[in-house]
Parts: sequence; C-alpha cells; structure tokens
Amino acid sequence: MNIGDRVRLIRGKEEGIITKVLSNNIIEIEIEDGFTIPVKRSDAVIIDALEQKTFKPVAPSRSFEPQASIERRQPASPEILANKGIYMAFVPVNDRELSQHLINNTDWELPFMLSVGSDPHHKGLAAGVLKPKTSLKVQNVLVKDFEDWGTFVFQAFFYRLAFMKLPEPLVRRLKFRVNTFFKSKQKAPILNQDAHLFQLDSDDAVNPVPPQKIDTEKLKEQMFEKQVDTPVMSLPSKPSLSVDLHIEKLSADSWAMSNREMLALQLGTFDKQFEAAIANGMDEITFIHGVGNGVLRDAIHKKLSGHKNVKYFEDAQKEKFGYGATKVKIK
Repeated sequence: MNIGDRVRLIRGKEEGIITKVLSNNIIEIEIEDGFTIPVKRSDAVIIDALEQKTFKPVAPSRSFEPQASIERRQPASPEILANKGIYMAFVPVNDRELSQHLINNTDWELPFMLSVGSDPHHKGLAAGVLKPKTSLKVQNVLVKDFEDWGTFVFQAFFYRLAFMKLPEPLVRRLKFRVNTFFKSKQKAPILNQDAHLFQLDSDDAVNPVPPQKIDTEKLKEQMFEKQVDTPVMSLPSKPSLSVDLHIEKLSADSWAMSNREMLALQLGTFDKQFEAAIANGMDEITFIHGVGNGVLRDAIHKKLSGHKNVKYFEDAQKEKFGYGATKVKIK
C-alpha cells in the first residue's frame, strides 16, 4: 500500500485515501469531510482489487424468477482526493550513479520548478506540469560528487479543473546529509523501485522546511532557525592529506561569483576540512591555495596563528607549489 491508494475498511463501511504510512504497520486514511483515522494495514484493502474479485458477472438463472444481480455500491460521500504524496527519489543505477526523479502520487496537477545551487546562485533543472499519478526523471548524479550536489529547491502549485479549496503553494529546500540520505531507501510509489525516497509534502518528514506560503524573507529566517536548532553531531568524513582550495575545484558556478563570494567559499571549505582533520585525529594536512595576490594565503595563516590545535604551519613543497601551499602540523 502506498500514499494515494483508495482503500475500504474490512470491519466497517468507511472508504478513503491513504495519506500517511506510519510505523508498526499503521496507515492513516482520509475519509469523508477531510477526517483522518489510523488503522492497521490488515484492516484495510485496496478497493479496486477487492471489487475485481467480488463483482463478477452473474450467470443467467434458469429459474422463472430473475436472480438478483450484485450491483457495485456507489459511495454516497463526495469525491475523496489523494492530497499528499509528492516525492523526490534517487534510484541506484549502479554503485557510482543515481537517477533523480520527481513523483506525483496525488490527484492534483502540479505546475512546478526544480532548481539547484547555493544562494543566491541557482540553475534550473526541470519545469513543467506533473500530471496526477506520474513521475519525471530529472537527471543522473554521481555518488562521489555528493558533497557538491548543492541545495535542491522544489516549488509547486496545486491545480484541478474543478471547484476546490485552494491549497497553499509548496516550497521545499533540500540539502542532503550523508548520515541520513543513505538510510532512506524504500520502495518508491509509481516507479515501484527501491530508491532513496524523500517526501516533499510531509509536515513531519525528513525535509528541512514545512509547507508554507512563498515568502522568501520569512523562508530565509525559518531556514536559519532550523539549522541552528538541529546541529549535526555525526563525525565528519576524513579529508585527504592535501586539500585544493582553487575556486574552480570548489564550484562549477565560480564564473557567476564575486571575489568576495569566492573568498568566503574558499575559507569556508578550509574551516570545514581543517576541523574534519582535527576530529579524525590526523597529524597533518596540506592546503593548496595558490599564490595569486596572497589574500587567501594570508587569511588562512591568520586563522592558523594561535589556533589551539596547531603545532606549527609552514610552506609546503616549495619545489612544486612555491608559496602556493601550506602544511599544518596538528597537535
């Protein structure tokens, strides 16, 4: 059973749409007037499968009295919509590559846009209309580039050619983390394949931002507060012995960045890799910053001076880098 399936209760007359799949084999069903009830999976059946089995053609009777035919029961309640079930899925192609998909398992048409990048620079990946109960392949991504995927931003509106209660537009920002991404594997609806699956319209799922109106300033404030409230406590990945800080190695969009943004990205990478080296108990690490005008080199040396975990630092491999690299001995 997946979100969006229409089911009927075995021990009752209620029918509805699955809106959540909970733990302990519990599902949540939305019935008439928008009410939701939790039930066990074993207490519900998918309507189509049950009716195909039950409502078979009745053979003509040879009796003089016409045999009562079984008629399909028409629900007296208004149409029940599958209002939730929008996903981003990453399906393994092999051990190095994943294919990224958007899934619409609702009864709504979704005019949407998907972009990726780091604020304020984003590039579009896909746009259009996701039809109900369909999926769309976006691109293939490499596992080795996981840290450089950037932040995915999904924006969508809900549309139906009918009178309706208008839902709010949906905005989701997803920056994946290693310690949660690769633990999220499950069967993806519509695709019916194992995938790293993330629900975009869930109020309490793994996504960083709940559904809200498109208010960019408020969105930025809430994103900042969320990051402060939920720090990552896992051990960072061990860096290599030498870290290249040349801007073209750190961003494919460096052409669109100002000098100030480039320097901020380079220093941010230095801070992250240096702290990861300390956390992983490394004895030394070398940062390749280039010569240039010396701004990045001076900024790194300033950070290292007096740092409690630095035994000493010096120019590294002068015959190869000149004054373009710094080796740090860690206490």
